[in-house]
Amino acid sequence: MTATTATSVGGFTILPLRYSSSATHNIYVRAHAGSRPKGVPEGRALFLVNVPPDATEHELSTLFSSYGTVEKVLFSSFVVSHDELEGGDDDDEDVQDDAADDESESSSEDEHPRKKRKLDKGAKDKKKKPTAPPRVEPLLASSSLRTLRPSGSSAHLVFLDPSSLQRALSSLPPPKPPAWPAKTSNPEPSGLSYYAARHAALRPPLSTVLTHAESAILAYDWKLEKQKRIEKSKYKKGEEIVDEDGFTLVVRGGAYGQSVGGGVGVASKRFELAHNKEDEEAAKKKKKKKEKEGFYAFQVREKNLKEHAELRRKFEEDKKKVEEMQKKRAFVPY
Repeated sequence: MTATTATSVGGFTILPLRYSSSATHNIYVRAHAGSRPKGVPEGRALFLVNVPPDATEHELSTLFSSYGTVEKVLFSSFVVSHDELEGGDDDDEDVQDDAADDESESSSEDEHPRKKRKLDKGAKDKKKKPTAPPRVEPLLASSSLRTLRPSGSSAHLVFLDPSSLQRALSSLPPPKPPAWPAKTSNPEPSGLSYYAARHAALRPPLSTVLTHAESAILAYDWKLEKQKRIEKSKYKKGEEIVDEDGFTLVVRGGAYGQSVGGGVGVASKRFELAHNKEDEEAAKKKKKKKEKEGFYAFQVREKNLKEHAELRRKFEEDKKKVEEMQKKRAFVPY
């Protein structure tokens, strides 16, 4: 008897892919059922499990193109692209976010105009200063290298019509395992050539590094200047100053005075007098306490006895020190 190879398992059809004469990789295929994920229509899609980690949308479309026209391929597993693995351009994204904030602030000011004093020509020129942030030049060029996914990833392959799906389900698996990767007109690097291309992409020329560094410094300076502008214009004349706890601060001046930076000035003289009064009361209490200490005769007598005992103790200590020095012959009276 000859051993037979299983063609299905758990409702999935086994589709073997041939890497070489001695190495194969199995994809498990079945018709998609259910409403999830969104954008995958029922009746036109195949659900593929254990997709090769380096498979591309073009290669999977070519693999199933003999059964019908493939509309799209959606990879279900979490994908980390080549650019994300290398860190991307976070500075550029931060600067773009700051620019969006600036635009929203300027639009809100236009919607709610206030009465302002006339500005001189120099102030007007400052006001018209462009707020567009400098662009950070990318250090690594956008790579066209294939994306590596976790082993055992899944995907949804959507055909253009339902008949293509039925044709694929009835014809799978083919009598002979198809070669992988599928032959395409513009094959992307795979295997050792992929890592060689990635090695070259991760080492940009010095001119690119210099351009990236200079643009990043300009973007950082722009962010610092923007932060200073925000702190400087935090409080405007005529507006209420609210602290972090939400309390409105009452300050000296008002709409036409120097209110910003003046601090809390209401009843400041009264607070000063109250503070001085507290100091005076504390001094009086201290004085009274001193006066009461020597008020009675027994208090004076006890105080004198304590002082006498302290003097006697010190005299005895000094006497012992002198005797010890005489014994050591280290005492020089003159």
